[in-house]
Amino acid sequence: MSIEVANESGTDIDEGTLVALAGHVLGRMGINPLAELSILVVDEAAMTALHEQWMGEPGPTDVLAFPMDELRPHQARSEETSPDPALLGDVVLCPAVAAKQAAEAGHSAQAELEMLCTHGILHLLGYDHAEPEEHAEMFGLQGELLESWREVRPKP
Repeated sequence: MSIEVANESGTDIDEGTLVALAGHVLGRMGINPLAELSILVVDEAAMTALHEQWMGEPGPTDVLAFPMDELRPHQARSEETSPDPALLGDVVLCPAVAAKQAAEAGHSAQAELEMLCTHGILHLLGYDHAEPEEHAEMFGLQGELLESWREVRPKP
């Protein structure tokens, strides 16, 4: 998998852990190993602009997902598929918003960023939470993925 992180937020984040987490999530979801993912980390001003432009909502948000190719979980692996890499899309994170939410939730900003990154990847894979049954499925899967990540993640 090709996972790129571009940190334009001015905030120090653990980029290596986000890459490892994204690889874990994509692997667990059975995504083609040739898939490409971009994680963009931005400040509140940039997130506000994206949130207003693409969602029509004021102020910054914690995570946005911009899907590209139509990849779905457990899509056929690359054995007999096109050798061209698939571009999943972009997950945009805002560490300033994540830090505020983490403080309210009583956990670390890193844990919040990991949750938001997982959430964004699930959106790229077509999951949503608009309806109650979609919400239950997506957040249940998000919880399972984060739990499995905590079991295997490198210890600091």
